[in-house]
Amino acid sequence: MSIMDFLFGKKQQSAQMARDRLQIIIAQERATQTPDYLPTLRKELLEVLSKYVHVSLNDIQITQEKKDGMDVLALNITLPETGKKRPVNDAD
Repeated sequence: MSIMDFLFGKKQQSAQMARDRLQIIIAQERATQTPDYLPTLRKELLEVLSKYVHVSLNDIQITQEKKDGMDVLALNITLPETGKKRPVNDAD
């Protein structure tokens, strides 16, 4: 850093400014946007789980909350009683 940069300040690069602005926009979107992906996530989880155990869409509960400034996605899956597992196909 030269004395001129110190006195007059170094102009921030446009790429860095764009990056900073994008980070602000993304943070605002995350804070204000509702999680539209949850229904799709629930459906895809059901598809994967049904390969191993018999569960219905009502057996999967998904909640999203903020804890200590972080987004927390919690899954609660009610599994059937033991002994009711579906056979796993070895060909998959």
